[in-house]
Amino acid sequence: TIAMLSYCIGWTVFLLPNSITTGGVSGVSSIVFWGLGIPVEYTYFGINAVLMVFALRLLGMKFCIKTIYGVVVLTISLSAFRIFTADLHLLQDQPFMASVIGAVFTGCGVGLGLSSNGSTGGTDIIAAVVNKYRNISLGRVLIFVDIIIIGSSLPILGDWRKVVFGLMTMVIENFVLDYVMNARRESVQFLIFSS
Repeated sequence: TIAMLSYCIGWTVFLLPNSITTGGVSGVSSIVFWGLGIPVEYTYFGINAVLMVFALRLLGMKFCIKTIYGVVVLTISLSAFRIFTADLHLLQDQPFMASVIGAVFTGCGVGLGLSSNGSTGGTDIIAAVVNKYRNISLGRVLIFVDIIIIGSSLPILGDWRKVVFGLMTMVIENFVLDYVMNARRESVQFLIFSS
């Protein structure tokens, strides 16, 4: 719940009002919102419902239950935050700071969710599948997918600076994600040379 609220604050308070695209399903939802006016929570929930069908087979029921919980909490939080923060437009003239602060909140949310064996859904599911079968960090997988999504916002927003801020947000978010995921991991290596 804390992870989803953190993600929701970053997305709805800092990124969405400043037209800064994130990656993943939230980025797709933002692009659909700016292009067609469909509320982000509807698109977000719809795409995640489809992805959950695939995740159920590959990642197991325990991951899916926590992810479904995360998706539901985030969808409800998005609706509530969009209503309560409709007139709030923080850092309107400072998109750089909005993207940095938003990325820290969203990165912490994704990292906390994944470290609890759940997620915010969306491309986190794809990253978790790849991470399960290959030794590739979650942040690196998300970067590849997110570059495509953020780049596709250019025709809708018509401002290359917003794409640059989106890419910067992606890098910071994935750095924070990896930090949160690896902060609790401790490992010790012993090298014993013996005849």
